[in-house]
Amino acid sequence: MRGSPHIVSDVMTHTVVAVGRDAPFKDIVRLMRQWKVSALPVVAGESRVIGVVSEADLLPKEEFRGSDPDWFTQRERLSDLAKAGAVTAKELMSTPAVTVHARSTLAQAARIMAHRRVKRLPVVNDEGVLEGIVSRADLLKVFLRADEELAEEVRREVVAHLFPSSADPVRVEVQDGVVTLTGHVRDGSLVPVAARLIRGVEGVVDVEFDLAGGSARGGPR
Repeated sequence: MRGSPHIVSDVMTHTVVAVGRDAPFKDIVRLMRQWKVSALPVVAGESRVIGVVSEADLLPKEEFRGSDPDWFTQRERLSDLAKAGAVTAKELMSTPAVTVHARSTLAQAARIMAHRRVKRLPVVNDEGVLEGIVSRADLLKVFLRADEELAEEVRREVVAHLFPSSADPVRVEVQDGVVTLTGHVRDGSLVPVAARLIRGVEGVVDVEFDLAGGSARGGPR
């Protein structure tokens, strides 16, 4: 789909705040507050990403302040206890870093975030060098595309190819991201294909059909 922002480089933030492995605890907290972010990539050498420090990595210092953890806590939360005594990014960071490539699709980035339970991903090249960062909010930007922009892409990329000639041309309308196709088609077997292709357009929320006198909602998912 030529018009869709469909890979990470289309939506990622190119200006990234990162820290070195020797960055002090308080500097990390200060940068997070200053830039309003919940995690910072940790880099070494030529900006190669070696880990990520998140708010979750910092919280144990407050959680275990002045406490005397029992044996069960010491056994089950050994990593958190170590981070409670950490003072540099190297000691605090989660490693290896969970990253994504700029050419990865938005769906791939979303799956990584969901499976690894992270809110943002450093974007790296093939050598692991930091190129940007992509967040959950960045991935959701596609749903801000204008309805008419979506309609035009569906007409151009789907309808023009699947239903090129018809006495009653297939019409495309979009309301709040929901695409509706109306009209008549000669080959009803193409409707599920159209549903799949339309859902592949970034920003589409759902698909509905009222074609050839029959109604269907989106075809198979």
